[in-house]
Amino acid sequence: MKFVVLFEDNPETDVSIRLSYLPLHLKFLQRNAAKIAAAGDLSDTQTDGAGGLWVMNAKDEDEVVRYVHADPFWPTGLRKSFRIMKWSQTRADRVDPKMPMLKAA
Repeated sequence: MKFVVLFEDNPETDVSIRLSYLPLHLKFLQRNAAKIAAAGDLSDTQTDGAGGLWVMNAKDEDEVVRYVHADPFWPTGLRKSFRIMKWSQTRADRVDPKMPMLKAA
């Protein structure tokens, strides 16, 4: 099953802490690349960083939570919160063109 994890960074954390844990975080992502298919920073238009995003392959939500808590960024307080969502990937080359479009209510 595919999941998306949205992380909110803790704005009160000193940037030096992030930089000191970044190598461990990146090694964690490398070691778990079979489960964490994609990962990266998120930012909005007003700030340099706002959080992060993972696309994960996992059997259930509990497994995703275990990975979040195992990431070196989590116990340091660098992440303020996270949200897990199931994701169903749609590929344009697999969509049936004859399928009727949904009408707005």
